[in-house]
Amino acid sequence: MEAHDSLLDLIGGTPLVRLRRVAKDVPATVLAKLEYLNPGGSSKDRIALGMIEAAEADGTLRPGATIVEPTSGNTGVGLAMVAAQRGYSVVFTCPDKVSPEKIDLLRAYGARVVVCPATAPFDHPDFYRNRARALAAEIPGGLLLDQYSNAANPRTHYGSTGPEVWKQTDGRVTHFVAGVGTGGTLSGTGRYLKEVSSGGVTVVGADPDGSIYTSPALRPYLLEGVGQPTLPASYDPAVPDRLIPVSDAAALEMTRRLAREEGMLVGGSGGMAVAAALDVAAGLGPQDVVVVLVPDSGRGYISKIFNETWMATRGFGTGDGADEGTDAGAGPVLGEVLAGVTARPALPAVTPDDTLASALALLSRHHLPALPVTRATASVRLAEVTGTITARAITEALAADVRVLERPVGELAEPPLPLTGAGQPVAQALALVGGDDTVLVLRDGLVEGVVTRADIAAFLAARAADAPVTGAPVTAAPAAVAPTPNREDDVSE
Repeated sequence: MEAHDSLLDLIGGTPLVRLRRVAKDVPATVLAKLEYLNPGGSSKDRIALGMIEAAEADGTLRPGATIVEPTSGNTGVGLAMVAAQRGYSVVFTCPDKVSPEKIDLLRAYGARVVVCPATAPFDHPDFYRNRARALAAEIPGGLLLDQYSNAANPRTHYGSTGPEVWKQTDGRVTHFVAGVGTGGTLSGTGRYLKEVSSGGVTVVGADPDGSIYTSPALRPYLLEGVGQPTLPASYDPAVPDRLIPVSDAAALEMTRRLAREEGMLVGGSGGMAVAAALDVAAGLGPQDVVVVLVPDSGRGYISKIFNETWMATRGFGTGDGADEGTDAGAGPVLGEVLAGVTARPALPAVTPDDTLASALALLSRHHLPALPVTRATASVRLAEVTGTITARAITEALAADVRVLERPVGELAEPPLPLTGAGQPVAQALALVGGDDTVLVLRDGLVEGVVTRADIAAFLAARAADAPVTGAPVTAAPAAVAPTPNREDDVSE
């Protein structure tokens, strides 16, 4: 009979597939290594087995133990799968930006999942990696494997992923591209390929724009499973020859293209890696072979990257003035309203440390009911919007104490404003304008400005004055559902 003794026997040996359509304009051969065909759905199956076997061998993991690990999903699935085979309990900590289906998947394996705020700084007790460390100390028999510092992480890729790539390409690989999260995949696989080729393979790391590997100043990003706020021990900076920052917009666009043009449903980190690989391949010749590692499946991101509402409310669209999924016949879009507002700054905002006096002056000067409170002053990303300050709140505080104007904005800040994309039809956007009559407008994941109910009224009035009278009744578009404000931060596997 053709049967394996264990599901774990199926880990590794993932195929290479030529990218024919998204790579049609580059001269080099681009091959995707489809790690989502591992039994647990990602490349993390490899290190899950490797770390558990190493801990069993050195005696730190004993029968009846509880494995504790911080994860954004994939490492947790791999560990839960191996733990089920070996009889261990599992507890995982996840940031709250992780998609709901990934958290549900971990629980389906019988794991206990502790959800932590994604906005917690890396030195805060609530940061998901710190919370895992504390739980491992609290739980009897608890063991933190810690993929960020575990030598078995890069060693596993050195012993499996690297040899597979070399053998599958018959030694013809010239460039290896992978996303950088813990650094284990890039460091282990890259080291093997450099050694076996006597330095003939160029190793390239793809990194979210805002992560420590490529950004001097840390900034939040939407991608999951890649990037870091600090350099982990599992990353060897001597291995990569080049590191390429990739924006959320470029990564998400490529992720969706892979599904629609290649039939590959992959996660955002895979789209990021392929975007970087095509950047590399564009400068190569037909004799070059670029292997790009695609770490996981897109099935864990259906509620986000492949959800039209999620994409549209963050301003990701086709680039033609309307977001994907919107009705082309629904009339003008919110970006047109914003473009017509020239009497105030593109994004009037204050920081948490600004005084309420300065906030009130800005509100009064531009006749605004509310202002976003941000940690950034330019190219503001969604997670950098920490709250809202309203004229209403300041007025109420003034009525109680006239000295309040010298206090910082952060003391009176409320939750962030409702958000929507620049391609949102104006009629639907009206349903998103909340009690403070203001909405954040995003394009490609960046906060482009604010639009008020008065702005929309002025735009529609001007449009009506210029339009011919047809006598047709005005029909309101269906009400849009206002999304929960999402303060997303960086996180890695």
